[in-house]
Amino acid sequence: MVLAPTEKVVLGSIAFAIFWVLAVFPAVPFLPIGRTAGSLLGAMLMVIFRVITPDQAYAAIDLSILGLLFGTMVVSVYLEQADMFKYLGVLLSWKSKGAKDLLCRICVVSAISSAFFTNDTSCVVLTEFVLIIAKQNNVPPHPFLLALVSSANIGSSATPIGNPQNLVIAIQSSLSFGEFLLGLLPAMLVGVFVNALILLCMYWRLLSFEKDEEHALDEVISEEDAASHRFSPVAMSHPTASNSQELNPVLEPMNTWGSPSSNGSTIHTETLRNRAGSKQSNVQGTLNGGVELTRNSSASKEGVVGNDFPQPREEDFHSRRVEKSALNGSDEMVNVDEEDTVPVQPLEENESSAKPWKRLLWKTCVYLVTIGMLIALLVGLNMSWTALTAALALVVLDFKDAQPCLQKVSYSILIFFCGMFITVDGFNRTGIPSTLWNLTEPHARINHVGGIVVLTLVILVLSNVASNVPTVLLLGARVTASAAMTSQGQEKRAWLILAWVSTVAGNLSLLGSAANLIVCEQARRARFFGYTLSFWSHLKFGVPSTLIVTAIGLLLIRG
Repeated sequence: MVLAPTEKVVLGSIAFAIFWVLAVFPAVPFLPIGRTAGSLLGAMLMVIFRVITPDQAYAAIDLSILGLLFGTMVVSVYLEQADMFKYLGVLLSWKSKGAKDLLCRICVVSAISSAFFTNDTSCVVLTEFVLIIAKQNNVPPHPFLLALVSSANIGSSATPIGNPQNLVIAIQSSLSFGEFLLGLLPAMLVGVFVNALILLCMYWRLLSFEKDEEHALDEVISEEDAASHRFSPVAMSHPTASNSQELNPVLEPMNTWGSPSSNGSTIHTETLRNRAGSKQSNVQGTLNGGVELTRNSSASKEGVVGNDFPQPREEDFHSRRVEKSALNGSDEMVNVDEEDTVPVQPLEENESSAKPWKRLLWKTCVYLVTIGMLIALLVGLNMSWTALTAALALVVLDFKDAQPCLQKVSYSILIFFCGMFITVDGFNRTGIPSTLWNLTEPHARINHVGGIVVLTLVILVLSNVASNVPTVLLLGARVTASAAMTSQGQEKRAWLILAWVSTVAGNLSLLGSAANLIVCEQARRARFFGYTLSFWSHLKFGVPSTLIVTAIGLLLIRG
């Protein structure tokens, strides 16, 4: 493709440069609007500058990729509600044999979970567990954090649903889920193993210190800690240049008394017993619309803050609901003078007996639907519609308003992708990428070792400068066209090389992938064990690991 007219080249380059700056540095002082708005701005400028027409802009949006992203996000939300990631976190510390064993476990669990639930999701939900494990073993957390994020990136390379650049490659190349998995699985398995060895070699002495029992936490993560460790995919990133502020998720602790577990009924029972022993005057005050506030010496223990601003106690909210039901026409009244008279007790007994098996049945259905989705992908069914079907099946099985779950979907990522598709298509129409590729292509053909080395370096650099998804969009068709000219049947191998290198390239620097930024931000904001993973501590490990793992993986790719 020849260069477009000078006006289009200049204006298209300006629009793409604005998109790139906001994608890589979303909080630049002169325009701190974030990555999502930055991608929309770049797309809008491409149309306003007449680099592409509005119809071409709409045509550039790939609905198949958006559908696959949306479906996997919804499935991840329901898997989180079914405690899948809580179990993964507990598995990390079960019968562990020391810090080195835990580091290897983190590598394996992170890689496997990332391959099927995306690297970003795994990093969101496992970061705080990793910090707890580091505290248990009284070692600095950065070896464990590096194990988590680097293994997540490597593991996500094995499947089309592991990360967004793989989604793009799978859709554009028409490779089936099975072909993709078989082509990259050997490289992924060996890559995770080599990555773990590099971590052990670099941090062997650090991981060999004996744990100080006096300062360590309990050996087993309590179920309360695990249950309170929830994530909100609404703030979760599904990587690309989408590594942004909106991609920096924040864990929000949930109130245990409000969670849908058996703990709720226990607390409620205790509340009713406490209220049954309270005075009639206090009950009447609550029935009149107020919240009972005690001013005795124990008030401070019940939640009073400051001198004149007492806070309502948790039990009052429960009791108010009970007493309201009595006012709304119930035949039975709450008799506070008799401790045994609790009219809702039969309901509680029914809930305590019915809720566990209903919860277990629902969780089983979630896991079966997810397994069915993976089987459907393996046999070659359409990936987008398979993911959407699984998502809607889970919505129906949940049998309640789906809005709370759908609100956790990261719509900002979907919008970012729309803007990015348009911006990258406009930049391609300027002819600049084709011109630069024509200069590189003779030296980057995959029919000889030197060409593979040059192509690998180009992908590594671009993935860390422009992010991996734009790199795939810019290079995908060109790399495969070059491979087709050298020999028949090389297109598949070219796509797999692009998928492998662009994904592992995320381990090179802290800015290389969204997963890196997620772990960094999650660790910094952790509630109890905050830790800052610096750019240089990551780079010190990232450069040798990326180069070695990439090189070994290239030898094992089956095209």
